[in-house]
Amino acid sequence: MLICGTGASLVHPGDILVYADITRWEIQLRYRRGMKNWRTAKEDVPRLEKYKRGYFAEWRWADRIKDGLLDRFDYYLDMAEEGRAAMVGGNAYRRALCHTARRPFRMVPYFDPGVWGGDWMKNHFGLPENGSNYAWSFDGVPEENSLLFDFGGVKIQSPALNLVYAQARPLLGERVHARFGKEFPIRFDLLDTIHGQNLSLQVHPLTEYIQRNFNMHYTQDESYYILDAEGEDTCVYLGVKERIDPADMAEDLEAAQRGEKLFPAENYVNRIPVKKHDHLLIPAGTVHCSGANTMVLEISATPYIFTFKMWDWGRLDLNGKPRPVHLKHGLANVQWDRDTS
Repeated sequence: MLICGTGASLVHPGDILVYADITRWEIQLRYRRGMKNWRTAKEDVPRLEKYKRGYFAEWRWADRIKDGLLDRFDYYLDMAEEGRAAMVGGNAYRRALCHTARRPFRMVPYFDPGVWGGDWMKNHFGLPENGSNYAWSFDGVPEENSLLFDFGGVKIQSPALNLVYAQARPLLGERVHARFGKEFPIRFDLLDTIHGQNLSLQVHPLTEYIQRNFNMHYTQDESYYILDAEGEDTCVYLGVKERIDPADMAEDLEAAQRGEKLFPAENYVNRIPVKKHDHLLIPAGTVHCSGANTMVLEISATPYIFTFKMWDWGRLDLNGKPRPVHLKHGLANVQWDRDTS
């Protein structure tokens, strides 16, 4: 008898257990091509809703099941490439993870367009023409990126998060594992606005807020390292101005959200000039975004994806729809003493 499907191991442990896996990036690409999500009553929802359900619920549930199976499945089945499944023995797969955690390695990067994106990565990395731009590159985020293994000529692509779960102590070290558990508490990504636009004005939650509202144990403190800047007017928006009235800023943000006016960002937020090789620290609770014509290496402590957008410069996304704004969460976390001085 063959039992298959999400959570099949919960029905019966089986005499032979095959774990079929897929990278989150590939799931996102299939959503964009119209794939439905799971066998739910609301399976054919908009793409962004599929992604949100997956990211905050379905994938997390599946990860809990996976964590209990990594040390005992008999075969690992890579389903990341449509029409080309590849399988390897469970012991060989586990040895590969063990080896990886004890040597230098990198993850498989991916590049994605965005409404504010630029062309620096396209020109410098030889990326294929995509008809628009590339906004992000995720290159060190186990929750998002994958690992590529070669088993005697058989290529296996595997979510990098599997390495964190299976080899947490040797990968993270005893102290980091003791503090963060099976979480990789730092991430690296690239933000390209060269010949593009400003990022959305945003803020990340405070530690107490993310613990109370989202059951996360730590928050997103980050930094911007300016890899490149083009032109004489490059900047980063960072922190509020001196002696502003928080109520006035909240009122203007809410009016902008209702579509009544554009938010006068430079009345409230510092516009700090930047040049190549500058490095800016952005503690959680600080209003910020990178400006146009900057190439940013973002280095951050990140438990998961909690970015509260407050203003998106009145634009639409690549699908012609307004991008989500999270004013209630954002205003609850702004640190008004993070001012110019």
